[in-house]
Amino acid sequence: MKKTDWPIRWDLLLRYRLIEIIALWEGRLTTNHICHSFGIGRQQASKDINTYLRELAPDNLVYDRHLKGYVPSPGFRPVVTKGHASEYQDLLARQDSLSNTFESLNISLPDNTIVRGPERVVKPEVMRAVVAAARHGRVMKADYASLSPAGVSQRTLEPHTLVCVGQNWHLRAWCDSNREFRDFALSRFRGKPETIRQRSRHTIHNDDDWNRQISLVMMPDSRLNKAQQDIVATDYGMTDNRLELNIRAALAPYVLSRLGLGADSQHPDPMVQQLELANEEQLGIAESARERAIKAVAGLC
Repeated sequence: MKKTDWPIRWDLLLRYRLIEIIALWEGRLTTNHICHSFGIGRQQASKDINTYLRELAPDNLVYDRHLKGYVPSPGFRPVVTKGHASEYQDLLARQDSLSNTFESLNISLPDNTIVRGPERVVKPEVMRAVVAAARHGRVMKADYASLSPAGVSQRTLEPHTLVCVGQNWHLRAWCDSNREFRDFALSRFRGKPETIRQRSRHTIHNDDDWNRQISLVMMPDSRLNKAQQDIVATDYGMTDNRLELNIRAALAPYVLSRLGLGADSQHPDPMVQQLELANEEQLGIAESARERAIKAVAGLC
């Protein structure tokens, strides 16, 4: 194998990055994380953690016997990562992508880049709390900031799922104050949320909008000429100029918003609009959820 100037072998660097990302953003690292991600044995995974602590960051992790795993120390400092929430988000996205496309995976990637907008700030202690509460079905108490007159108020939440919309993340949770499931932007949590021992009474199974599937049928904007409609149809892989998306009712508002579709008036320029919803009645089904979702992400609720 040709030697390079890399101080750490690439495969080890990936494993060390996983160690830092999981410890920092989930608050608990075990050998299982490494075993399942890289298909290696427990002995090798344990060796990787010990080598990371011995050679790269001796004071970053502490073994917690109660949690049966490593937790970040109070003086944790990223060594092979930047400590950005996007690194954890990217890890989740890659895991989902690889699990869906592994059979046709081509590791010889061309030069590429990802265009990113400004990221909303998500603090590690917030991510740890919501991950723990959602994963273990626990109630969470947190201070949440809203642009409404209510300002910052304490919420009692029963979360079940983290949702990524573009580069923004929110938490799907039952809100005790509003007596319904809502979406909460992670950047709007203030301080350190508290996960309590009480188990959630309102779980993912009780979230009607989350469990209800609706069908959104897209088609090229009818104001375009046939040649233009054909181009748009090809862009989206449509069949007979129609594209059907089956999606959770709770998530439909975000899809519609990203496509520039909704209950509001259409864009005056069809070259900008490009798409339209063929079954507008589905908007009615998702509209109440749409209003709540947009307000939540904007921090209005």
